Amino acid sequence: MLICIPQVLTKEQVREIRELIDAANWVDGRVTAGIQSAERKHNTQLPEESAAARTAQQMVSVAVGNNPLFLSAALPQKVFPPLFNRYVVGDSFGSHVDNAIRSVKNSPERIRTDLSCTLFLTEPEDYDGGDLVIETLFGAQEVKLEAGDLVLYPASSLHSVTEITRGARISSFFWLQSMVRDDGERTLLFDLDQSIQRLAAERGHKDDEVVRLTGIYHNLIRRWAEA
Repeated sequence: MLICIPQVLTKEQVREIRELIDAANWVDGRVTAGIQSAERKHNTQLPEESAAARTAQQMVSVAVGNNPLFLSAALPQKVFPPLFNRYVVGDSFGSHVDNAIRSVKNSPERIRTDLSCTLFLTEPEDYDGGDLVIETLFGAQEVKLEAGDLVLYPASSLHSVTEITRGARISSFFWLQSMVRDDGERTLLFDLDQSIQRLAAERGHKDDEVVRLTGIYHNLIRRWAEA
């Protein structure tokens, strides 16, 4: 499942994060790449231990944790601390698959990367190129969203970032381990939850059909979730 989630950050929150991270020192983006990906990755990245990164991480983490659509689609169990990257003219990231397991720096915690997330921090009209291209069963999907919007997609997908030809593209990116590992099951749960929400808006949460479908949703969570 590939889903675009609008307005995870407000424009004011984007501005605050950009002022914070634009003034920081950036390093070679290959610091978080695997051996194969490092050969294809050409960008810069905010050091995750920097003060600017930690403050920005907190802002992004709170925003995604408060977004109902993100929670419904991802069913997150563990979320990797958000990272930040920058692509300037000539930068790109060739086709690759993200590492299956990520270790949280300076922590014993490890996260299985079920889903990848990119949160855009640059308006699309401010740069050319820099499209996130995700291979799906329906072909390649090109994603270029407004600042503050997020795309969520299976970390098992081949994906790339096309070369920047004008301006700069700045984003936050991170991974998460979902309570429901299987993408097909997670998609069914998301579709069911969204249908329940629409029906509840029409009939009210006490409607018998809404209550019955809500019960089915939670019983499927019990069957499929890894707590």
